[in-house]
Amino acid sequence: MILVTGGTGFIGPKIVHKLRAEGREVRCLVRDRGKARQLENWGCELVEGDVTDRSSLVRAVAGCDTVIHLVAIIAGRPRDFERVMEHATRDLVDVSRAAGVRRFVLMSALGVTEATRDLVPYYHAKWEMELAVRESGLEHVIFRPSFVFGSDGGVLQRFTRIARWSPVTPIVGSGRQRLQPIWVDDVAAYVAASVDKPEAANRTFEIGGPDVVTWNEFWQRLKRSRGIRRPSVHVPPGLLRPQAVLLERLPNPPLTRDQLTMLEAGDNVVSDAAAVETFKLPLVPLDDQLRRAAA
Repeated sequence: MILVTGGTGFIGPKIVHKLRAEGREVRCLVRDRGKARQLENWGCELVEGDVTDRSSLVRAVAGCDTVIHLVAIIAGRPRDFERVMEHATRDLVDVSRAAGVRRFVLMSALGVTEATRDLVPYYHAKWEMELAVRESGLEHVIFRPSFVFGSDGGVLQRFTRIARWSPVTPIVGSGRQRLQPIWVDDVAAYVAASVDKPEAANRTFEIGGPDVVTWNEFWQRLKRSRGIRRPSVHVPPGLLRPQAVLLERLPNPPLTRDQLTMLEAGDNVVSDAAAVETFKLPLVPLDDQLRRAAA
């Protein structure tokens, strides 16, 4: 039995669907059973609870061989990141070890390193999650994906709305920093393959798509794929910070000060080919990702 946390999010359902397509037994920890009908229809066992409640974790992990931990938040107060990401992961690691879990798979994020751990609360929480898993004594696999694109959620939909409805396309800074978007189904394939692959044990993999582009190139490709001809304008990050302060008050803010800081920090690209060499999976090119998301 494989336990998946975060199964009702953006990436989670793709991972669950891939596992079920392979005939694997999957249990999902969900806060609201009503939002997990699709998972139930795929034959998943559901356990109602929350990652911040240790008793929920104990019930969810019981009898599981593998844990895939996806739960995270991207905005909030520092104590929210500590509660939902750091403390919950430590508890999940503890109960997994006690339950005899064989392998623990963690979703982290590209850009998270010891050098960047204190840059923003999100990076700090992800680093602490990684540390809890690495020091657990459990056999583990950690993934650090670049921007994850898909047709039914995620950041690409936000980018598309900006390109379609804004009079001009605002590009943060010079636009020369690079990114390496990966298709959500490719992320799911990596995670599913990691459950049993001996060569993946106790390793951290950076994963991205086959194309590395600058932000300038990305916006050009996105607008071309949508037939949008609006111009782009480069905006200094400092000019966007006051706007981000206001946007952070929204329930699902399109821009935060922390996100600006992460964009300024540098390229969001894979530093080595370890994932490609270990898993040998086909990856969707960026232009195909954009076409699929527009379909």
